[in-house]
Amino acid sequence: MSSRHFINDATHLVNTALHSLTLTNPNVALDAEHKIVYRRAASHASSSPQVALLAGGGSGHEPSFAGMVGPGMLSAAVAGTIFASPSAEQVRRGIMSRVDAAQGVLVVVMNYTGDILNFGMAVEKAKAAGIAAEMVVVGDDVGVGREQAGKVGRRGIAGTVLVLKVAGALAARGAKLEDVAKVARLTAENIVSVGASLEHVHVPGRAAADEDAGSSGLARGEVEIGMGIHNEPGCEKARLELPALVSKMLAQLLDGSDSDRAFLTVNSNEVVLLVNNLGGVSVLEMGGITAEVVAQLRSKHNIRPVRVIAGTFMTSLNGMGFSISLLNVVNTSIDGAPNMVELLDAPSEVTGWSAPIQRTTWEAAAGRGEEAAGEEAAAAAQDVKPSGLKYDQEAAKKALTTALKNVIAAEPDVTRYDTAVGDGDCGIGLKRGAEAVLKHLEGHSLTGDLVVDVAGIVPVVENTMDGTSGALYAIFLNALVHALRTLSPGEASPSLWAAALKQSCDALSRYTPARPGDRTLVDALYPFVETLASSGDVGQAAEASHKAADATKGMKASLGRSVYVGGSGYEEVPDPGAWGLACFFQGLAGN
Repeated sequence: MSSRHFINDATHLVNTALHSLTLTNPNVALDAEHKIVYRRAASHASSSPQVALLAGGGSGHEPSFAGMVGPGMLSAAVAGTIFASPSAEQVRRGIMSRVDAAQGVLVVVMNYTGDILNFGMAVEKAKAAGIAAEMVVVGDDVGVGREQAGKVGRRGIAGTVLVLKVAGALAARGAKLEDVAKVARLTAENIVSVGASLEHVHVPGRAAADEDAGSSGLARGEVEIGMGIHNEPGCEKARLELPALVSKMLAQLLDGSDSDRAFLTVNSNEVVLLVNNLGGVSVLEMGGITAEVVAQLRSKHNIRPVRVIAGTFMTSLNGMGFSISLLNVVNTSIDGAPNMVELLDAPSEVTGWSAPIQRTTWEAAAGRGEEAAGEEAAAAAQDVKPSGLKYDQEAAKKALTTALKNVIAAEPDVTRYDTAVGDGDCGIGLKRGAEAVLKHLEGHSLTGDLVVDVAGIVPVVENTMDGTSGALYAIFLNALVHALRTLSPGEASPSLWAAALKQSCDALSRYTPARPGDRTLVDALYPFVETLASSGDVGQAAEASHKAADATKGMKASLGRSVYVGGSGYEEVPDPGAWGLACFFQGLAGN
């Protein structure tokens, strides 16, 4: 035992905490291997079919998200390690095998790069397998303004819980996927949140710094306004008593003249207030904080919330702080659908929301063991079905082999470039992926069905390429499988390839803000796709990609790790990811 934690083994802590949910809520079961908490089949066997709702993220935010699984809210939640996104494979397992996807699946994720990429990759893989799936990203934090957030956008914090409750209640009423997704997005667009904390938190298992050394970055009596839920810094440190602190936080949420933070105009007669404990504030003190917030909303902003929800919903481990969220209740514009307040009031049986577990659920569970006796693991994802989209597999294999060998040969240059502007691993990652795909081609005969053969390469990339670039390639390839299926059957012509690649670019753009000019692999990707569409010539497209990759030399990065690397290296070398991709395209063209 450490001086800070009763359980100092982070892995053991996460695993046992997830297991505890099966002890406190008979509705849920645990896939321990993949850290997925999901509704038992028995808990919804008698209910009407409904859209499945899945969410998740790093552990450390309990009761979000696993504590929100149950009737009326989530169908499943996928947990990562503390403050780290779960892998795409974990999320894919959740979608494909732990929820009933017959009516479609809505995935809700907070706006953090790792979460968007990994959950997004799983969504695209689900689509490629024929599952109707949509993803809603929640970014409600106003602590970081527009200028600082840039393309990344606002972080997701406690307001996400309101999105889950509204969407879960609507799904429970049998609404269609498109309507549940629409209302979830509408709810997310009408929420603003901000947090404040007296100190940063310590993660179990990490070495504890000297407490006298001021390792938290906050002096005694200081509060950090706008602190994120992963120890990220906020917008300022200040010495304020609670009334002045709340006043400042409400101004950030409601001041329409603050162009950097005026994300929402409260123009509704109905506003819902959520006061959330970041984990370390006593119940007594949370009562005092809630009273102060409500009093100032009334006296300074003429807002009388129609619902005041206070408690512990989205934590930062034992964070000594709180957050304020405001939901502007608006019309959903869906015939027959209840309004947002009614959906918040709807019953649910989850431990992380205020609704109690019903007596009938406990009685039905009497005599049953803690674990799901005799439960079988869900069947693996079905093999990809033939599409009827034909191509010359021998010519394609030859071109693809040349392209992959080009990438392998370019590794020293890509590594040198990435050492100058990044962390030096881009070249090795591309080489590892290229070698794995080559090995796959050597050991597996191509079928001549384009969708089947591209789908066969996707898991090779997913399992061998990690990091941000690996996630980007995996999302793109999963989207490509989906796009090719929508364009089949027939013959794979240059125009068909161009159309499919364009759809894949559009899908990728939903998960990353990267665009040409940001100094990323996108700088080499878009020119290839656009030139192929206009000319139908792979050689011209490859040349356009090569020129664009070379033009990234001197281009200042807007995204990726290069943003944090100083110096003038970017003036001397091209973007390593763009260069590696351009080498691949040149190989496709036979160069």
